[in-house]
Amino acid sequence: MNPFRWLSAHFTRNHRVKPNDPIKILNLTRGSLVAHLVEVANSGATRRKGLLGRNGLPAGEGLWIVPCESVHTFGMKFPIDLIYLDRHKKVKKVRSGVPPWRLSACLTAHSVVELAAGTVQMSQTKAGDKLEFSSSNAANGGNSGLQP
Repeated sequence: MNPFRWLSAHFTRNHRVKPNDPIKILNLTRGSLVAHLVEVANSGATRRKGLLGRNGLPAGEGLWIVPCESVHTFGMKFPIDLIYLDRHKKVKKVRSGVPPWRLSACLTAHSVVELAAGTVQMSQTKAGDKLEFSSSNAANGGNSGLQP
């Protein structure tokens, strides 16, 4: 199934939230919160724009780009952390403090989470860890999220 359709169908059918609602990410392996307010970039326009045009990214926030196996920080004004994931939300690769004007890729990744610099270290996220995605919408209690 097309990942865009799955994402949209899963959100609306199983959790009664809109596809553009923010999500939170937990590191199940480490028992840590990765981010509490993550936007989903799953359309061509939102994936192309990414974090461009922002002056910074507050701690606890991020952008999940689906699908994605590489990112650039050309034109950005701040460093970011990157977590590359496979289709099962298993961490394939992490990069910390990627400065502006750089390229980063993981050709075996299915998606990437862009986070505030320092998030990877704070959450102790490493390759091989399993992440869980859930709605950060308080109305549904943050119950079970983007798990197949």
